[in-house]
Amino acid sequence: MSYVNLVKLCVGAERVEDLEAWQAMRMEAAKRPTPMHVTRMWPKREAELVDGGSLYWVFKGQVLARQQIIRLDEVIGEDGIRRCGLVLSPDVIRTEAQPRRAFQGWRYLKPEDAPRDLTMEKPGDDELPSDIASALADIGIR
Repeated sequence: MSYVNLVKLCVGAERVEDLEAWQAMRMEAAKRPTPMHVTRMWPKREAELVDGGSLYWVFKGQVLARQQIIRLDEVIGEDGIRRCGLVLSPDVIRTEAQPRRAFQGWRYLKPEDAPRDLTMEKPGDDELPSDIASALADIGIR
C-alpha cells in the first residue's frame, strides 16, 4: 500500500521552534511521550496515513517541517463530539520551504508533491532565515 500525507496550517506559530516548544509543553502537561494534534474531521484515508504518512506544517505561507503520523486516536471533546487525534512522532523534521496558500482544516498531500527533508551538510551550518527561504521557494529554487 502506498502512503499519503496531510498538510495543515500551524496556527499561532511563526517558526518551527514555536511548534516544538508548544508540543513539549503539551506533552509534559498531558504526561504523553508523543504529541497529539486534535482535528475536527476524521481522515477517510486513515490506512494510507498510518502506512508512512506525515503531517506537513505550514508556517506563514510556507511548508517548513513535518512529523510522521503514528496513529489516529478517537478524542471526545467536552461538547461530546468525536474528533480525530493525530498521534505524531516527537521528531520534527525540517523540510525545504514550499509555498502554500491559506486554507482551513487539512489537505491530503501526495508523497511526490511533498517538499524534501532538509539535511545538514556540515555541522554548524545555519538554517536560512525564513524570508530568504521563502523568496527562494517563490522563484522555484529548492
